[in-house]
Amino acid sequence: MNSDAILGCLLGTAVGDSIGLPYEGLSPRRAALLLGAPVRQRFLWGRGMVSDDTEHTCLVAQSLIEAAGDPQEFQLALARRLRWWLLGMPAGIGLATLRATLRLWFGYSPERSGVFSAGNGPAMRSALLGVVCEDSRQIAQWVRISTRLTHTDPRAEQGALAVALAAHYAARWGLTDPDAALRHMQPALTGASDELRQNLQKAVDSVRDAESTPAFANSLGLARGVTGYVNHTIPVALQACWTHPRDVRGAVMAVVCCGGDTDTTAAIAGAIVGTAVGESGIPQDWLTTLVDWPRSVTWIRQLGISLAQREDSDRRIVYPVVPPAGVLLRNILFAIIVLAHGFRRLGPPYVG
Repeated sequence: MNSDAILGCLLGTAVGDSIGLPYEGLSPRRAALLLGAPVRQRFLWGRGMVSDDTEHTCLVAQSLIEAAGDPQEFQLALARRLRWWLLGMPAGIGLATLRATLRLWFGYSPERSGVFSAGNGPAMRSALLGVVCEDSRQIAQWVRISTRLTHTDPRAEQGALAVALAAHYAARWGLTDPDAALRHMQPALTGASDELRQNLQKAVDSVRDAESTPAFANSLGLARGVTGYVNHTIPVALQACWTHPRDVRGAVMAVVCCGGDTDTTAAIAGAIVGTAVGESGIPQDWLTTLVDWPRSVTWIRQLGISLAQREDSDRRIVYPVVPPAGVLLRNILFAIIVLAHGFRRLGPPYVG
């Protein structure tokens, strides 16, 4: 297993998430006036923190280590981790994920806990599955398990599968040929909605025409920001990846400048390009100013190393965990900072 691809995926998710987080929910014009360009961490006085996008990706990594290649064990491990994750009172949790995780607590089995939603929650945690799985059939199986824990709308699963397939291709062949990448993805996406397949083709055509990512988002009717609807999120994120195939900074900045659900689009873009370039391609200044805890950069890096060891060995691997009390305290602080951002957004400058 390419350990550098795993580390690039995990750390790329974290930096994308943290850079996009302060811009979440803002239109491109309002974000530019209020915060300026997304060139550095801005969440907390020039420092960054991560949201549920990174946390869920880490839950997937831990569950993959624990499952040791057994799909049923992966399902049970991820369901258990999602339940305990909710007890930490995470801020900004999506409604579908909240409802599904509550259903897990109320005794629903992992096969019945999901709710009907086409949100991008499963997509934000699926890139890593594409990195570690060997082929499209295995990717589809594990993406289905991860998705249906929280989302049962086929569009959510298809979008998550597209992300995983893109990451799989990036880990093995890079991102410099969007046409080849899409051809690689298409057989596994034959059952996907016409909307997703058409938007993915539009993304490839957009890259060929040297169109910017914000211009591409505008062409999809997303001038006020990319929504959390998976068929909007995935084409825009992939267009940014294919436009900046070896530039995590460029891909992340491109999707953040589109506005809307910026932490998720940037986390996906960072994950996929990070997979292609590895840890050395992650912007060092973004990593050094990412100060979250207990899921710190050091902790995430150790998790990636443990996952790579698990994929290359049959022996039991000790992997990093987080202290529940520490998570709760961190999430209280995080919620306070989010509220402060909300109040700041009420003030000037305003869009004319």
